[in-house]
Amino acid sequence: MNNVRIGTRGSPLALWQAHFVRDTLQSFFPEQGIELVILETKGDQIKDRALSQIGFDGLFTKEIQLALLDNSVDIAVHSLKDLPTAKVPGLTLAAIPKRGSTGDAFVSNTIRSFDELPKNATLGTTSLRRRSQALYRRPDLTLVHLRGNVETRLKKIETEKLDGIILAEAGLIRLGFENRICEILDPEWMLPAVGQGALGLECREGDEKVLEMLARLDDQNTKAETIAERSLLRNLGGGCLVPVGIRTKISGATISLTAVVLSVDGKQRIVAQEKGSINEPELVGKILAEKMKQQGAEEILAEIRPALPS
Repeated sequence: MNNVRIGTRGSPLALWQAHFVRDTLQSFFPEQGIELVILETKGDQIKDRALSQIGFDGLFTKEIQLALLDNSVDIAVHSLKDLPTAKVPGLTLAAIPKRGSTGDAFVSNTIRSFDELPKNATLGTTSLRRRSQALYRRPDLTLVHLRGNVETRLKKIETEKLDGIILAEAGLIRLGFENRICEILDPEWMLPAVGQGALGLECREGDEKVLEMLARLDDQNTKAETIAERSLLRNLGGGCLVPVGIRTKISGATISLTAVVLSVDGKQRIVAQEKGSINEPELVGKILAEKMKQQGAEEILAEIRPALPS
């Protein structure tokens, strides 16, 4: 029986995710050999610039998808928030396991909470979404672009003399750094990224063996939430790098979305809500996107896109 090959990036968090998928699959299929194949993406190669300065979707996913297509690997493990919403011909998003925490965490060596940051404090973050929302709440802050894996970014608080940084709660917990969290930022104003805390497992269309295996990891509520979130982003015409946040809740058979679109400087902010059937998450996300377009979201995103390298 041939080994099933899992393609993954080599960062500590990516390896945690890949090991989680491998170990879970192994528990369901103990006789099946499963191995990891570590791949380097463009986002891994370019470490001296902010993600928004590199540009284009797929910075952390394209090379792994190409490995799937040329049969070098059988499964791709992605952080779902990094995975573009556009479908790649020949590939399918086969499973989305139960998502982890969706919050954004404030971390500091000296300050207990975001709101206690002194005037003109220096804050590090990797994403335009976090940057824009932080500036909306605190326009006095100086925002610093932060690259590197989780441990590297934590060290930069001291080496770059930052007052604090913002990281994904799920990544800190998965890597055992939960003791570094000073505060989980209120999702009423710091809305998570599309797909935050979730993994996306891709494989080749028609690979029945792998599709059957991955079906065991699929979580229906997480799938409904993230389909709705990705539908919103796709219908807004946004990508992984734009300042779009979304909070999703499921209650019974109802899925509820609250989304935000901001300008890079945080001065413009559009918020809208939509709810609908858990069985129609794609439609709920599309309706919300249209509602936000009517409120001016398209104009905000149109100003941002030309500034992103193609």
